[in-house]
Amino acid sequence: MAPGAKFPDFQLPDHMGKMYRLSELQHGNPMCLVLARGGYCPKAHQQHVQLAKMEPEIRISYSEIVTISTDNRLATLEWKGRLGVSWTFLSDTERTVQRDLDIEEYTDSFHKPMIPHTIMLEPDLIVHSIYMGYWYWGRPTTEEIRQDFRAITRKCRSDWDLNAPGLREKWTAGDRTAFWPYGQNAGYVMEEE
Repeated sequence: MAPGAKFPDFQLPDHMGKMYRLSELQHGNPMCLVLARGGYCPKAHQQHVQLAKMEPEIRISYSEIVTISTDNRLATLEWKGRLGVSWTFLSDTERTVQRDLDIEEYTDSFHKPMIPHTIMLEPDLIVHSIYMGYWYWGRPTTEEIRQDFRAITRKCRSDWDLNAPGLREKWTAGDRTAFWPYGQNAGYVMEEE
């Protein structure tokens, strides 16, 4: 894991057992990926309480959030329910992510969690920034997440600045490829009404 690298496109089940690839959940958008110990950890829970407060802001900004923990499906469902959030929680009881990324938290032989990380991803699962949260203060604040989302969005949305040279001319000519949600930077192409 390093900024600029492509993050693995892990496929894991959610709390209902439905399998998802990270790329499916990203939808071509900026993404905050939280690799968490699990709902039993007060630090992980507190981080997610803060993220829950940000969820409406993340949703309206065409961004995504996903949590992966080593909790089983029931524990995942209960944790998500306690938080009252709608983003996807994936369950990695086989510890595939932990093993593939070599992030076993060897100081906890009881829970055997992964070392907590928060990874900010650009479209196509490109790593923008990484926070290692073994200690709580290693985790990003909501303001740091907001700034990372801003930087990623500015980088991946060609219509970030509507006054950029040529954009008005493209719009006037009917060329929507540079504009969200019509163009290629949207992760899908939308027909104009």
